[in-house]
Amino acid sequence: MPGPLLELRGLKTGFPTRAGEVKAVDDVSFALHRGKVLGLVGESGSGKSVTGFSIIGLIEPPGRITGGQILFDGVDLATLAAEEMRRLRGRRIAMIFQDPMMTLNPVLRIDTQMVEAILAHEKVPRAEARARARDALGQVGIPSPEERLGAYPHQFSGGMRQRVAIAIALLNGPDLIVADEPTTALDVTIQAQILAEVQKLTAERGTALIWITHDLSVVSRLADDIAVMYAGRIVEYGPVADVIDRPLHHYTAGLIGSVPSRNRKGMRLAQIPGMTPSVINLPAGCAFRTRCPRADEVCMATPGLMAAEHRLHRCFHPRHGAAA
Repeated sequence: MPGPLLELRGLKTGFPTRAGEVKAVDDVSFALHRGKVLGLVGESGSGKSVTGFSIIGLIEPPGRITGGQILFDGVDLATLAAEEMRRLRGRRIAMIFQDPMMTLNPVLRIDTQMVEAILAHEKVPRAEARARARDALGQVGIPSPEERLGAYPHQFSGGMRQRVAIAIALLNGPDLIVADEPTTALDVTIQAQILAEVQKLTAERGTALIWITHDLSVVSRLADDIAVMYAGRIVEYGPVADVIDRPLHHYTAGLIGSVPSRNRKGMRLAQIPGMTPSVINLPAGCAFRTRCPRADEVCMATPGLMAAEHRLHRCFHPRHGAAA
């Protein structure tokens, strides 16, 4: 099998503050091959979105990548100059934001924005660029794409705007797409249609996709592999079916158990006790130990990633008695 298209090795991203450095991403490693989908999941503040922004080079100063490598097709993106990264972004690497208005300019027509997105990377006739823009709108299920090209963003519904943002991400046939919770604000029908388009994209074009979300039900349908993040670190990583069906880390099990559909009718919803710790002042040892039912004095040491049952986990007392 060819090597991974994207490989993170010990990525660290920090934000200096008066109270100390916020270690938003701390020693994150994973690999992603062409045509595959990685689900990056966790609670708010777990570091999943910052991981995505680090990959695509959109960390705003004073935040910065403080360590590790982001290898894209063998090139370390963390070492590229801003201009080199701009040439890659939008052409070979694209991002879909949770809010489509982070992609769309409210005062420009859709055709203007889409055509310029093509011409920024390719020297093609404007008529050809417009035709490609029209076809991209049709690909994501927007009816009457020729007419819609002449519309402004405010003339679309929220779901339609998100489809336009996805179409823009697809325009230049990127090798990698980072999607940061793009369907969170959409109704389930539109969400299902967009997920179907994404699956079709990865199958037909071999595009690699990182799907960042807190919704485990979406990841279970879409992803090949899953990386569960907590307090800036990956605590479990492996094939999605293995992780969802037989979680090894107690935090992963807590996330799965808190999904409403897994609770019996009339029973109180399961929940993980306590609160996520501040990444400025993490507890000694395992960051999850203050919320974990299995924690003991061994957990005062910091666990590394350990292999068990076809995956990696970061726990001294994994569930199901898995050997570390």
